[in-house]
Amino acid sequence: MTRVAHADTPPQSGWDIHCHTVYSDGTETPETLVAEAVRRGLHGVAIADHDTTAGWQEAEQAATRMSMPLLRGTEITAVDDGVSVHMLGLQYDPENEGIRELFAMTRRARLRRTRRMVEMIAKDYPITWDDVLAQTKQGERTTIGRPHIADALVAAGVYPTRSDAFAGAVSASSRYYIPTPSPSAADVVSAVSAAGGVSIVAHAGDPGRNRVLLSDTQIERLAKAGLGGLEVWHRGNPLEQRERLLTLAHRLDLLVTGGSDWHGAGKPNALGENLTADATVEEIIRRGCLPAIR
Repeated sequence: MTRVAHADTPPQSGWDIHCHTVYSDGTETPETLVAEAVRRGLHGVAIADHDTTAGWQEAEQAATRMSMPLLRGTEITAVDDGVSVHMLGLQYDPENEGIRELFAMTRRARLRRTRRMVEMIAKDYPITWDDVLAQTKQGERTTIGRPHIADALVAAGVYPTRSDAFAGAVSASSRYYIPTPSPSAADVVSAVSAAGGVSIVAHAGDPGRNRVLLSDTQIERLAKAGLGGLEVWHRGNPLEQRERLLTLAHRLDLLVTGGSDWHGAGKPNALGENLTADATVEEIIRRGCLPAIR
């Protein structure tokens, strides 16, 4: 396996490889994502919607038309010893049977969980399941989750913004919250590897997402299972966590990546606010089974 030098400071230029569109909980189309990447002068961009590849074709077409290099990926919700883990799977074969079944399973589980949350919230707030479905931009092709509940609450006038809803009724600490039934992080690493892709733990040091973070031992175990990298450069990772993750990446020879976690208007995160170095992206492309869109 090729070693890649790790920079100890965030790249000032490069790729944003953690972005969401209307095919999950983003507010913009893949075409808008690509156009915004061009406008901001990024070297490349990746689409990484939750548990789906539905937006890949539209992103590929836009990237080819606008001459914007593109990686294709997915953000996959997982769990490791009770800790919620979000995994970026990049450059894998979308026709692989194992990965297709993994996504089908997680999407079914997400749908059941979201419907149950809406049933509970609807007892106290003026929203229905149809109101939540009205917030999806791509119908059944959309991976439905808490952001769509939040948007329904905003549309009903309960909260002024999605962020306010996430601080209230749809918060992970609210009485309406139900954890997403998820595969183990090790199973996700295995599935992505079997599909010819590269797996990266997203925002692994973000205390705003988990009161308990992945430990060094847990990350070491995932590295032994085939984990490819750690997303160090992310707004949710405070300085001390970035330093910890960098140290682990050096020791375990994991790739160091960065991404904005862009959701369009769904979050304040600005496209390109955190980046992945060109050399790291080239290594992801080398390890993956898909060619990049150049």
